[in-house]
Amino acid sequence: MTVDCVIVDAKSITLKGMVERNLVIDDGKIIDFTTDVPSCDKKINAGGLVAIPGIIDTHVHYGVYSPIGEAARTESKAAALGGVTTMMRMLRLGRPYHTHLQDQLNASKKSHYVDYTIHATIFDEKQAGDMKYCTEHGITSFKIYMNLGGEVGHVYMDMDPGSPNLFESTVQLETSTIRSVCKNAASLGCPVLVHAEDYEMCGCGIKKAKQDKKDGLAAWSQSRPPDSEAKSIKKVCEIAREFGTTMYFVHIGSAVALDTISQEKKKGTKIFVETCPHYLTLSYEKQNGYLAKVMPPIRTHSDNEKIWSAMISGDIDTIGTDHVANRLKLKVGQDVWSSLAGFPGIGTSLPILLSEGVNKNKINLQQLAHLSSGNAAKIFGLSGKGSLQKGFDADITLVDLKKEHTVSSEFFGSFSDYLVYEGWNLKGWPITTMVRGKLVTENMQVVGKLGHGQMVQRNLS
Repeated sequence: MTVDCVIVDAKSITLKGMVERNLVIDDGKIIDFTTDVPSCDKKINAGGLVAIPGIIDTHVHYGVYSPIGEAARTESKAAALGGVTTMMRMLRLGRPYHTHLQDQLNASKKSHYVDYTIHATIFDEKQAGDMKYCTEHGITSFKIYMNLGGEVGHVYMDMDPGSPNLFESTVQLETSTIRSVCKNAASLGCPVLVHAEDYEMCGCGIKKAKQDKKDGLAAWSQSRPPDSEAKSIKKVCEIAREFGTTMYFVHIGSAVALDTISQEKKKGTKIFVETCPHYLTLSYEKQNGYLAKVMPPIRTHSDNEKIWSAMISGDIDTIGTDHVANRLKLKVGQDVWSSLAGFPGIGTSLPILLSEGVNKNKINLQQLAHLSSGNAAKIFGLSGKGSLQKGFDADITLVDLKKEHTVSSEFFGSFSDYLVYEGWNLKGWPITTMVRGKLVTENMQVVGKLGHGQMVQRNLS
């Protein structure tokens, strides 16, 4: 028997720890770990590199500032170079799902280098009525934005496929909509992703900061205080307990938010927690300018340390990037208030975690694998992904823990022409990325075929 591929001399991070065996791959799956080198069509010499499960980025915005057909190409390329093998798109459809979802799915089909799946955002009661329709088309997770309403209800929706025009909208998230989403999600067995900030507190905070002529990232953070996260978390968890809904809090970056979630768990709410690399590495105390403007805001160095600790203790389950594929001319305004929230990050997530986490002994490789892949696969029903084990998809990222490389937007080739980490010298980089047994990058260069990426079938129990 001749198999498709054998990766030799790799140190694989498995559920049982590090395994120094050759990985045998056939028909897109891992079929063995062995000291032998079976007959194969392709042999990859890892040269002692570490093999980890391909990264599952749980939180990616693309198709907002360029249409999805083009955005999928540029952002999945950046993803592959960053060791990401599955990207989870936050679809903001400013239309009914039953009439416009299929256009988005069709436009995505042949445009990804890596695998992908979708979270559907629900903005109103009508869209809540389309949730079952979404599950019938492979979407089994839903998002609500509790930060949208009142004077802070502006949002950019995803562009219509093929259209170059930005799709601006105003959203007023009503309690009735939150209740409908939680009720429907519970009956469908789907988790609800929550952007937890109270829009009334944020609106008041921003208004006062502007009146006081404040500016900068510190002012941005203080205008959207951690208490607004806490208020939002408490509100949605009370509703979730009523219906038995599973909550997944996205981009958590403050100690206050984490403490509030801990309290809500004790009340019986089933909760998963995601953080982002910028809540581990950036603070308004050190960052200048407006590039790091994001919602919720980056907080303090003390909050950074709290997030690292929560990752180690298991109080944080996953790491997503909240990647936003925008450009500098839109991003930076005259002040923090006119600057755009959100920034790109899908390519730099793993290098940040390797350089600032693994190589500084804050997390180990086993924890990295769980946080960046394994837990996400379990939470979102990505069957056969998230782990290096027999029978699973051969989604494999080979990393060099000693490789030093300077971050540049040009290297990743995203739609974005800047990075918040531009110029950082990071130690620890993905060298080779494989999706379902096919090389997508090799030696830090894209070698894969556009269109290899598929929409992942999801199975929630």
